[in-house]
Amino acid sequence: MHNSAIFPLFYLPPVSYFSALKKHDFSVLLEKEEHFPKQTFRNRTKIYSPNGALDLFLPVIKGSKYHTKMKDVRISYDFKWQRLHWLSMESCYRNSPYFEFYEDDLVKFYEQKFEFLFDYNQELLVWILKQLKQSPTFDLTTEYIAEVPAELDYRVKNKFRLLDNEAGEAKQYHQVFAEKYGFMPNMSIVDLLFNQGPQAKNYI
Repeated sequence: MHNSAIFPLFYLPPVSYFSALKKHDFSVLLEKEEHFPKQTFRNRTKIYSPNGALDLFLPVIKGSKYHTKMKDVRISYDFKWQRLHWLSMESCYRNSPYFEFYEDDLVKFYEQKFEFLFDYNQELLVWILKQLKQSPTFDLTTEYIAEVPAELDYRVKNKFRLLDNEAGEAKQYHQVFAEKYGFMPNMSIVDLLFNQGPQAKNYI
């Protein structure tokens, strides 16, 4: 029986993603061979804006949504989404305690063009885990493994939605717009980093 947890690669994953990684001692398989599923965090993230939760979508080349393996999905640059995403982060987090601490490193991901979504997400994940002072052990899938115990299969579409529902138990931390909307759990990990900086690792 398969005994390693399998994780999809997300775009700036939610905090619950890292809590789940921690549960498996940051030693997991990253899914490379799955068919790209629509409407998931693989090309979407959620940040805390002055108007509440804001979804940022990373566009992929038309046709990539249908029976294309995750490793082969290409990023679309038909419109300037990198500029939009970065301006959104600036407007949301410029006044957070640690935005400037991470700004120079993170902005590079919005200046350099990556061809494949998998490579982009993987590079971002490596950078984030470095900020969280973690040294993960990642292997990549070489084939699609269909039979995986439910507790080890994080590819399931509603897996992190369920974790999101459990996030009320998550440790709360200061957020820029909390006085207006209260604490919003399970935002993108950048929300935690910008607000807590090096202490972020204590909240996953």
